[in-house]
Amino acid sequence: MDSMEIPRALDIPRDYNAAEDLVGGNLKAGRAGKTAYIDDAGQCTFGELADRVNRFGNHLLSLGLRMEDRILIAMHDSIDWPVAFLGAIKAGIVPVAVNTLLTPKDYEYMLSDSRAKALLVSQALQPQFEPFIGNLPFLKHVLVPPFRNLLEKSDPSLSPAATTSDDPCFWLYSSGSTGMPKGTVHVHSSMRLSAELYAKGVLGLKESDVVFSAAKFFFAYGLGNSLSFPLAVGATAVLMAERPTPDAVFKRLTEKKPTVFYGVPTLYAALLASPVFPKKEVLNLRTCISAGEALPPQIAKSFNEKTDTEILDGIGSTELLHIFLSNRPGDLRHGTTGKAVPGYELRLVDEQGNDVKQGELGELLIKGPTAANLYWNNRAKSRSTFVGEWTRSGDKYTLDADGYYAYGGRTDDMLKVSGIWVSPAEVEAALVSHEAVLEAAVVGKEDEQKLVKPKAFVVLKPGQQATVEELQAWVKSKLAPYKYPRWIEFAVELPKTATGKIQRFKLRA
Repeated sequence: MDSMEIPRALDIPRDYNAAEDLVGGNLKAGRAGKTAYIDDAGQCTFGELADRVNRFGNHLLSLGLRMEDRILIAMHDSIDWPVAFLGAIKAGIVPVAVNTLLTPKDYEYMLSDSRAKALLVSQALQPQFEPFIGNLPFLKHVLVPPFRNLLEKSDPSLSPAATTSDDPCFWLYSSGSTGMPKGTVHVHSSMRLSAELYAKGVLGLKESDVVFSAAKFFFAYGLGNSLSFPLAVGATAVLMAERPTPDAVFKRLTEKKPTVFYGVPTLYAALLASPVFPKKEVLNLRTCISAGEALPPQIAKSFNEKTDTEILDGIGSTELLHIFLSNRPGDLRHGTTGKAVPGYELRLVDEQGNDVKQGELGELLIKGPTAANLYWNNRAKSRSTFVGEWTRSGDKYTLDADGYYAYGGRTDDMLKVSGIWVSPAEVEAALVSHEAVLEAAVVGKEDEQKLVKPKAFVVLKPGQQATVEELQAWVKSKLAPYKYPRWIEFAVELPKTATGKIQRFKLRA
């Protein structure tokens, strides 16, 4: 068990507004003229960011939105994203940040579940909302960036809402192995605490750093990387709206010269496979971070050989907001996820909740100050995940004699694909909706890079035929494209228990 008390200096006052702290703190530190964000269209200073945050908060209030009302943000990364997110928070309004890769069905559920009164949606994503946008009684306003015109008409002064450190601040939706995504409610103190404990405490992030995250704002991981961490220390963040292809990432790494880069194992593998990997002399990296899924040692070693830069592998979650277990500079062991981030306690337990012996596989439980309050409108799942002061991760780990944790799989059937959760049940349901498919089972399979991707076993209806390519295209048409099975194997029948439950463990073997 790892234990470390939070330093007294991290005590968050009772009366506290996260946006006022993260934005206003840079003005108090004399950084008004320093560049805060660089995006595809330009850049802004901390002073300009503060001005836009105030104006956006005032615009939301002018629409009739009030404290604790919710707005849904489905926007590609640009300076408008933190302006909207922080403007809402400063006004006491609760932003709900959602994945930009989802389907109309997902968005309709999230808007209905959150009862958001306003939708902030990038123009390119509007077609995903058009099928149902007129059927939502709570939704009153739709705002499309860029927000330049509405900002010009708004008041530049805004007093922070009278929020407390324990008030709901923002939501992120977390996927599950069954059922719909869960609205994970985070409080005002959590962003500052995760920045102090991980960004400062582990990474040593500082004002002189330039950070670039391939993970987008809507991920808990990306939100810390590009928003709460750089704002907490006065660093500059580089934003990118497009998908993080190797070419797009290399362009930012060589032109904007970030010192800190955040990625996921699948992306690092793609970068290494690219024929245009830049020479180390044109890079300015001091450290790289990987999260989302376990980092294969060979990827880390190959990247270090090409760049002279270590990748620090860590694990976080939507429920804990950011990384709570990590390798660190000067203390890195390949093939492990490192040690507990100071300020967090970890336990490994068996199915009865008892601590396992050293070297034995157990479920990882986390105790830390950044745990979410609850899942919105999901009492049963809240009670099973947030157990007193401990949060169940659903991840299995072993602990070695030197105190390093090594990943050992999931307690459920969930898969991490390119750092994003995929529910096997959801992919199976999409496959079974094809007229030729009788049954389907989906498991994780490692590719040649040792990264997990979905593999499907499919039983066709008697007399029916379908090709692998046809079924893959079918799933892509039904779900977010990253969820499609990379391999499909046709079977006569699927292994099942006496009660008819599919035995996925036999398929994995």
